[in-house]
Amino acid sequence: MIHARYRYARLLFVVSFTLLPAFTARLAKSAETDRAPNIVLFLVDDMGWMDSTPYGSQYYETPNMQGLAQQSMRFTDAYALPLCSPTRASILSGQYSSRHGVTSASGHQPAAPQDASPYPDKAPPNRKFIYASSQNYLDLDLPTLAEVLQKAGYRTGHFGKWHLGLSQEHWPDKHGFDIAFHAQPSPGPPSYFSPYGVHKDGSPSGRHHVGTITDGPDGEYITDRLTDEAIKFVEANKDRPFFLNFWHYGVHGPWGHKEEYTAEYAKKTDPRGQQRNPIMASMLKSVDESLGRLMNRLDELGLADNTLFIFYSDNGGNVHSRTYDDSKIAKVKEGHPQFEAIQDWRKWAGGEPPTNNAPLREGKGRIYEGGQRVPLMVRWPGRIEPGTISDAIMGPIDLYPTILDAVGLEKPRNHIIDGESLMPVLKQTGNFKREAYFTWFPHLVPAVSVRQGDWKLIRRFESHPSYPELYELYNLREDIGEKHNLATQMPEKVKRLDSLIDQFVKDTHARYPKPNPAYTATTKTADVTDGLVARSCKLVETGGAIQVVGDGRLPFLGTARVKLSGPLKVTLIARSESGGKGRIHWKTNGQDDFSKTGQSVDYELPSGESWQKVIVELPVKGQTQVVRLYLPADISPVQIRSIRFQDAQGREKAWDFSEVSP
Repeated sequence: MIHARYRYARLLFVVSFTLLPAFTARLAKSAETDRAPNIVLFLVDDMGWMDSTPYGSQYYETPNMQGLAQQSMRFTDAYALPLCSPTRASILSGQYSSRHGVTSASGHQPAAPQDASPYPDKAPPNRKFIYASSQNYLDLDLPTLAEVLQKAGYRTGHFGKWHLGLSQEHWPDKHGFDIAFHAQPSPGPPSYFSPYGVHKDGSPSGRHHVGTITDGPDGEYITDRLTDEAIKFVEANKDRPFFLNFWHYGVHGPWGHKEEYTAEYAKKTDPRGQQRNPIMASMLKSVDESLGRLMNRLDELGLADNTLFIFYSDNGGNVHSRTYDDSKIAKVKEGHPQFEAIQDWRKWAGGEPPTNNAPLREGKGRIYEGGQRVPLMVRWPGRIEPGTISDAIMGPIDLYPTILDAVGLEKPRNHIIDGESLMPVLKQTGNFKREAYFTWFPHLVPAVSVRQGDWKLIRRFESHPSYPELYELYNLREDIGEKHNLATQMPEKVKRLDSLIDQFVKDTHARYPKPNPAYTATTKTADVTDGLVARSCKLVETGGAIQVVGDGRLPFLGTARVKLSGPLKVTLIARSESGGKGRIHWKTNGQDDFSKTGQSVDYELPSGESWQKVIVELPVKGQTQVVRLYLPADISPVQIRSIRFQDAQGREKAWDFSEVSP
């Protein structure tokens, strides 16, 4: 049942298409075919910015992506949201996630009641704020891109992952798709190999997948099957305009792969020394083959020249899953449904995460560049100069107006579109008019960011143990890895960009976190030390720090919680009245004891009452097993505000003591 407050908007949308023949007549047409251009959106799941040869990978082999790049305009600064569902909702609505309300990857969860408050009633006392929940489905009253094209005479088809609504009332066919080949719930496919285990009816759940995917021959690979179905759709509609919404499951979990491909990549070494997961390489090869098959069929049917072809990813590459310290699988033992899959991962990839986004920082689920900068290539022969490169800052909000502009359709009345058409950029006749581009991500490590020119400002809603600074400012032209926070050095720049965020929040009606009335500021040392073990010293709670008081020779803090592969950078915020020399010593996996040479670095803590930032580079080879932080606490007490270990990928382990109370 549609909520009353939405009925008027829906009525206006329907009325706007009552004169359909006249509306369709305004479609842009090719001089050769006298028909509107076809649209293909080829979306890869969890594909990082560096996960293909045209973007610089020397490990993954993607010849068809390379070929597409030579025929397209390739974007260097294209963005998605850090998680998939918000990106998908923004593609189909043209709106920022803060406006359409799908802010997290929760499209596989049951929909909340229409009258439910977006904010939970309460939060635990250790949380400062109450954060709004993500909407779990794409609002039925939003005129989607598919609906607009469908009303204008396009045949519309969706193939693959949806993740924008669990139950049938929110499926693709309710959002303007004539044909849909999918299954719910859909964080990933129920299986990468047939039989897929998809039922025709019933209530979708993790144990009962429901949808229109049908089984193929035993062992058929879902990436290949989706390609078969997409090509059938193209062939069936070769004589009329079509919109192919091809959203691959690859390269997302549960990471099914063709072992014959994986075995070949297991023999390969990345000259860059960054990417080394043969399972991911295998899956990307299958996606690349899918791309090649589809492009070849468009050529064979004589459709390529009249097709706007968009290649894109829904978020940055995954750099956290299936590692040895992945907490989600720590308790998976023999007999568990995931046990065999994890053993397969260990066989081929060991403890490697799916990919590595270097030189970008971090990955999926984070607001850094590794989490939201993605590949984008756009091909339209005769309209877009092949082999060109653009550094225009764009996002998923821009695809809706771009496609409408390309086919000559007006925007739906009374529907706010936050994006701008890319066509002036694609035709090299102009640039974007907007002042800045924003990313709203109030989940996991909640934050909002703004990108303006070379500058990016991150505003966190609250301090986090791994990310203690509320503001981070980066010049991405000079520091694409976001290693040097310039916020304290450039307060005026922070102020200007921060004011843009304020206006964005206001304009899009973003659900800003609310103060938690039950919040208790007191934090016990035992909660925040999280695996730090004091030796030859004791820890004392002080205001906004812990104090290390030496009571023996060579006091240190030891930990086995830094499960990162080197080299590492350590940032220590501390102060000491007398200062002195310290040392960081480590051993790696497989070592029974600490090496007496070559695995320690000395540092100097300046004396004084002001806080000091000490940065230590550790030439670690392999993954750390135990780290010892020696402190000059035997001379005078050392106060520590934070400790942060960071690898080259931007992954971190950190301790923040700024909220400790005596």
